[in-house]
Amino acid sequence: MRVRLVNLIGVCLPFIGLIVAISLLWGVAFSWTYLILLFVMYLISGLGITVGYHRYFTHKSFQTSRFVQALLAISGSMAFEGSVLQWAAVHRSHHQHSDDEHDPHSPHTHGAGVWNAIKGMWHAHMGWLFRSRSLPLQKYVVDLKKDRLITTMSALFPLWALLGLLIPAIIGGLITMTWTGALLGFIWGGLVRVFFVHHVTWSINSVCHIWGSRPFNSHDESRNNPIFGVLGLGEGWHNNHHAFPTSARHGLRWWQVDISYMIIRALSWFGIVWDVRVPSPARVAAKRSAS
Repeated sequence: MRVRLVNLIGVCLPFIGLIVAISLLWGVAFSWTYLILLFVMYLISGLGITVGYHRYFTHKSFQTSRFVQALLAISGSMAFEGSVLQWAAVHRSHHQHSDDEHDPHSPHTHGAGVWNAIKGMWHAHMGWLFRSRSLPLQKYVVDLKKDRLITTMSALFPLWALLGLLIPAIIGGLITMTWTGALLGFIWGGLVRVFFVHHVTWSINSVCHIWGSRPFNSHDESRNNPIFGVLGLGEGWHNNHHAFPTSARHGLRWWQVDISYMIIRALSWFGIVWDVRVPSPARVAAKRSAS
């Protein structure tokens, strides 16, 4: 329990620091303009990861048009988390080897004790990004590499990522008609937004394999964490996801807020997406009772 508390504090502190910085800079280098830019760009790039990179490209939990596929790839690239092919390969590898020695970012492969637990937390959160990968990842995206649109959008990742920084800078400059406004738009809607998206995404790998509930037997340590269920736009219901990987809905209970699924369901009403995959109530009940 002590280790989990330390880990949770370590992950939450950056967000607390960001909120404090915003309050101190209000009226000086921050205002409603930059708050809206930060929020909107967070939603665009965050949903690009959750709805696009994760639920569509990696798990094919719904179907959609080529145009929407392109938009999802672009918005996901704006999160600066790598190309579509790279992201999908790592995540599919994670599912195949979840919490074993071949998992690219498990917090549970560093031994016993508090210090090893902290090392595991660091590795799962962001340390894994700085280590060479022992497994070839291309084998996990053979299907995606056959799709010319996906390979093209993936190859153009640097362009889309740069666009994610330029858009808030341009908007900030146009709203204020100053170069300072452009700079602050770049900082808050660009750099700070990327920081926030990164740490929320990484927390799914770290916190959501350490702290939370496990209503389903998923043969790993994935957990449902309500904090990151909200901040992660539904991704924090991680035990649900590992129990039903191809489900477009991660928040399986009415009170489990899943903004990404709300977006997918709304798009399905207009025929923009279709064949949305969700486990039946009977399947959910059967797996829950078997845990």
